[in-house]
Order: sequence, then structure tokens, then C-alpha cells
Amino acid sequence: MSKKTGKTLPWGTLTGIRPTKIPMHLLEEGWKNTQIADYMRKTYGVSNEKTSLTITIANREKAILQDIDYENGYSLYIGIPFCPSICLYCSFGSHPLKQWEKRVDEYLDALIREIAFTASAFSGKKLQSIYIGGGTPTTLTPAQSDRLLQAVMENFDLSDVREFTVEAGRPDTITEEKLAVLKKYPVTRISINPQTMNQKTLDLIGRKHTVEDIRDVFMTARRLGFDNINMDLIVGLPGEGYEEVANTLAQVKELAPDSLTVHSLALKRATRLNLFKDEFSEISFANSKEIMDLCERTAMELSMGPYYLYRQKNMAGNFENVGYAKVDKAGIYNILIMEEKQSIAACGAGASTKFVFDHGTRIERVENVKSVEHYISRIDEMIERKKAGVEAWMR
Repeated sequence: MSKKTGKTLPWGTLTGIRPTKIPMHLLEEGWKNTQIADYMRKTYGVSNEKTSLTITIANREKAILQDIDYENGYSLYIGIPFCPSICLYCSFGSHPLKQWEKRVDEYLDALIREIAFTASAFSGKKLQSIYIGGGTPTTLTPAQSDRLLQAVMENFDLSDVREFTVEAGRPDTITEEKLAVLKKYPVTRISINPQTMNQKTLDLIGRKHTVEDIRDVFMTARRLGFDNINMDLIVGLPGEGYEEVANTLAQVKELAPDSLTVHSLALKRATRLNLFKDEFSEISFANSKEIMDLCERTAMELSMGPYYLYRQKNMAGNFENVGYAKVDKAGIYNILIMEEKQSIAACGAGASTKFVFDHGTRIERVENVKSVEHYISRIDEMIERKKAGVEAWMR
């Protein structure tokens, strides 16, 4: 097709979401960077630029994970599936808090039961990273957040934990009181996700906060002593081109986060942006090499280098999502979930536990139901599912 059309694809024939797994595997087998580059270009038709990016990231991942115990260690994911509103592009299992706030404590009751079982079931392994995600974990009240974090502390041995992330996410859910609760516990990393610093776009995509809110929350977190703050951005949002992304990056640069995750918008089938796309037919969805290059340059100006990468279907411009981080600020859990080298015990509605064997050559999964209603009412079944998985694959 390339010969016929005269066009080439930056990722060649690769369609999977984890292209860095190929160079990572070859590095572990003892291949040199030059050999891997030649293989990537000749076997898959990957461009020089993307080949260089994947090899750079694979080398950094390998260095970051060198002290991670793949066989005897594990990571913990805890899902809080509530959001103040559902963003236009969102495809995650998020539930509007307004409809569920009277049942959040019931959800936590069930979640803490699953957490307690998980701690017991995995007690023979070393817990090495924790990630509380969602949804938006900071939709919990300070008291609810305190209750959840206390349950984690009481049930798990954290002596081997190298990273404890809480995805604060939406600025409109973050208060100084909530951040102070996180600071009471050994949380080492938080994520404050503006997605864009253009107010017009925030309003369009359903983010109920202002650009000023983002700045205020970020500075509050810094004042409270958080020294590892990630910020997520999305390029390819409706109506945003080079100038809008440049404005976002200029403002992010002023805040100087410790890591930056740049997502290319992916329009999945279940998103409102896709379901009601006729309403947005006159709005452009732009992404380009120039925009991605600008993101990379900004990250470099912030002393960040790329440390993980993944791709999705239907991404704007057929690009990729790249995580950039300063030295010692890379998200360990992000790498582990992409490279699939260590088991991940997952708790909560929609959570998926992965039992990983032989550095990822075999993976078995145990899924929780996505519905909050069903998760609460069927928590005994969720625990039994996990118990069956533990007995089948961990004994």
C-alpha cells in the first residue's frame, strides 16, 4: 500500500496499544539498540522517529523497573467510579456523583471488604505500587477519603511500596482539606488533570471548572508539600489547533509539574462525543506532527524525558499517548500496566485483576462488574471471583 499510494505510516504495520513491549523484550534478551532499531524498521516498517522513541522509552522503563520484583511482587489498583460530571470524550466507567452521592458510603463498605480480602489473598507477595484511580477519587469527601486510605494502611504492608498515586484528576473536586487528608498518608504522587488550559474548550467538553481553578489547586498542592505532581493533557480536543495547544503548554510550563502525560484524543464508541457527533460536525478535531513535536519540546524544556507510551484505536492523527517525567518522577504503575510484567490486584466496580506469569508471557484476568449497583449488591460474588483466581493461579 505504501508503494501504491506513496504514503507511509509512522507506526508501520503495528496496530497494538503497547508498541514498546517489542523493544523491551529484545533489550531483556540482550539485543543492542542498533539491532532493535533495524528490526523495528525492517520487520514492522516503523519510522525512524517512532523507532527512536520506543527504544528510548524501553531503555528508561528497563532502568526504572530494575528493582521491581516481577514474580514475587504485585501492584494494587483501587477504583472510585464517580465523577462530578461526565466529560464529552470519556469512555471510562464513570458515574455522575449527583445520582450516587447517597450511596457512596455503601460503595466504600463493599470496596473495603474487597480490599481486606485482597490484602489477605496476596499476603505472600510484596506490594510495590498503589494507584487509586477512577472516575475521580477526589469526589470522595475528606472523611470518606480518610476512611479509604486508613483501610489501605490497616490491611496492607506498605514497607516495599515504591509509589503511592492518587489521581486527583478534576480540579473542581479538589479542596485544600482533601489534599491535607492525602498528605496524612504515604501518598507519593498525585495527578491534577486540566486536559486543556483553554476555557472555551473546558466549557465545551463538560469540565465544570475554570483555568484559574487549575492554577489554584496546583499551587495549593505545592504549598502542602506535594513534590511529584503529574498533569494530563489531551490534544485533538474539539476546536483546538496548534495555537490553542501552544497556549495550554505555555501555562503548564509556568506551573512546572513533575510529569506530563500527553494524550491524543481517541473517540471510542461509547463516548458522548461519538454518540452525538452530528452536533459537533462543524468543529474541527486537529492533531498533527507539529503539535506533538511542540508537546515534546515543552516537556524537554521542563527537564522531562519520555518514560511510557501507549496507543489506542481512533486516535486523532493516528499518534500516541506519551508520558514525560523528570528524573525519579516517572509513574511506576503506568509502566507496569503497559508492560504487563507484574500482577495487578484490582478492587472496585469495573476493576480488572491481572495475574501475570513469566514476565508477561501469560496473563489471566478476573473482572469485576462495571455497574456500581451490581458491585454493591454482588460484592460476595466479586470476592469469590477473585478467590477462585487466586486459588487457580497463585497456588
